[in-house]
Amino acid sequence: MPASTGDPRSQGASQAMNIPAYDASLVTRYPLIHQGKVRDSFAIDDEHMLIVASDRLSAFDVVMKDPIPGKGEILTQISNFWFEKTAHIIENHLTGIPVSAVIDDAELLKVLEHRSVVVRRLKPLPVESVVRGYLIGSGWKDYLATGAVCGITLPPGLRQADRLPEVIFTPASKAAAGDHDENIDFATVEERIGAALAAQMRDVSIAIYRFAVEHARTRGIIIADTKFEFGLDRSGKLLLMDEVLTPDSSRFWPEESYAPDSSPPSYDKQFVRDYLETLDWDKRPPPPPVPADVAEATAGKYREALERLTGEPQQA
Repeated sequence: MPASTGDPRSQGASQAMNIPAYDASLVTRYPLIHQGKVRDSFAIDDEHMLIVASDRLSAFDVVMKDPIPGKGEILTQISNFWFEKTAHIIENHLTGIPVSAVIDDAELLKVLEHRSVVVRRLKPLPVESVVRGYLIGSGWKDYLATGAVCGITLPPGLRQADRLPEVIFTPASKAAAGDHDENIDFATVEERIGAALAAQMRDVSIAIYRFAVEHARTRGIIIADTKFEFGLDRSGKLLLMDEVLTPDSSRFWPEESYAPDSSPPSYDKQFVRDYLETLDWDKRPPPPPVPADVAEATAGKYREALERLTGEPQQA
């Protein structure tokens, strides 16, 4: 079982925002069954888990040592918004059970309530579902090298951040902590999970992305790309899980300042990525420090994304 990654800097940042500090070691009633790059999962029983979003930030698949203040609450609020909005497309892992029903310690509830959800325990699929509407990030790098992204040939002459002629499904392998996710083609997905399930995951992913793009456009935001996680329940039904359309899993660009042929300004962790790209770092652990001003500016980007997408301020 992974160890807790509490950090006194996270505590100071959270307290400065009147948000109690979170550390996985605080949860003693339920066993920690998985600690991901950002989220910690605790087993409630055989059917349910408590998922807690920390303030950790992962960039280039490496967890930064410096947290982003208030990030966990923002991620949870955005995900819950989209889970509700997209429930007509696919069922998701949310149970509707309030955190207060499984956490009876009042002080601990203050820490967990706005950054946690009670979910169904699912069998995660071994691939990440990535959907792209614009040519950016690893897709842009693949295109420069091969003229294709995940085996999908694109027209010549496209520029960085260009809108793609069609939305494309570009899956990735799931990497262990400290390793990098790798783009894979659709045939590889079919080999790993079967043709029927691969097609369902692709079609649902594209449908969610297109739905979200239309909503975000009314809020002045372009969703350039996003990734989804799916799992199977005990009957083998496909469900949406983990997080959905957050600043950690998506690139959000302000529509008013979008222009191709460069990396547009964003509401998401691309702000940190762009900073890290200026450093002499090989994108492997240990990570470089994230300056306080970059961390706080990133937190501001997350808050702005929440408020623009949902029309609601950060919970406190």
